[in-house]
Amino acid sequence: MQPDAGIVFIGRVRTPWKTRDQCPKNIRIARERGKAASLEIDEPWRSGLQGLEPGAPIVVLYWMHEARRDLIVQAPRHTTEPRGAFALRSPVRPNPVALSAVKLVNIDPASGILHIDAIDCLDGTPLIDVKPWIATIDDPGSGAP
Repeated sequence: MQPDAGIVFIGRVRTPWKTRDQCPKNIRIARERGKAASLEIDEPWRSGLQGLEPGAPIVVLYWMHEARRDLIVQAPRHTTEPRGAFALRSPVRPNPVALSAVKLVNIDPASGILHIDAIDCLDGTPLIDVKPWIATIDDPGSGAP
């Protein structure tokens, strides 16, 4: 398949995990380990941080650059039957885009550093985007059906 889009990495994720074996399998486990992380925003994109506030929830999109991209059906240990990539949160998928809703602990807009409560990826993972998490928009249980 030919790609029909490009992605600009806006920075990188900094975590304590250097290998895939060390890395937690999901954000819940990352939080349980109590290891904070940070996002480094490259200089051209730092003005986009205006309006973010410490304590706010944010959505982080990142590129799982070391994930396989060739399995569309997988047999994870936590299921009894194989499942398609789109029924899993696995990074193994056609486009290894991951997302986590995290808490913005602190922010230094001048250096482009966002301190977050936790995240489940390797140190140096390419960062795609940061968005505010807004309960009245993002919570599937709020608003009209």
